[in-house]
Amino acid sequence: MDGAQPKDAAPVRILPPLVPLGTLLLGIVLDSIWPLDLGVEVSATTRYWIGGTISLAAFVGLGLWPELLFRRTGQDGKPWTSTREIVDRGPFRLTRNPIYLMMILICIGFAVVLMNAWIVLLTPACGWILQRFAIVPEEAYLEQKFGDVYLAYKKRVRRWI
Repeated sequence: MDGAQPKDAAPVRILPPLVPLGTLLLGIVLDSIWPLDLGVEVSATTRYWIGGTISLAAFVGLGLWPELLFRRTGQDGKPWTSTREIVDRGPFRLTRNPIYLMMILICIGFAVVLMNAWIVLLTPACGWILQRFAIVPEEAYLEQKFGDVYLAYKKRVRRWI
């Protein structure tokens, strides 16, 4: 995070992208030490297409698109910066946390590409860490800042999917 956190910002104490990155790296290390056989034979080409499609679709639809929506409203997508308004268009109509959902889907996409069961097994822990240390503090901040407007948004839109 870049410097001191503004007073009007969610008290997020982690760098969220490091969580899925750590998930991927730990999965790769564990697979090199103790490989888990998935019992499935899939060609490398098929794995790359399926996993690559999952990762690319998640990156574009749940990563780039939300970031563009933030910029259009004059906001920064980093969770430790101040929020001026609730964005409820695009992917934010389907999930309150499209960028975190993107991170989870990218883990799954890489698990497919690498045929790595460890990444699949570690991905729920990745989601839990993101929820506990990023999403919950963000939600508390948004509830405090926007009150009934945010509570109504929470009722309409699920946290994940």
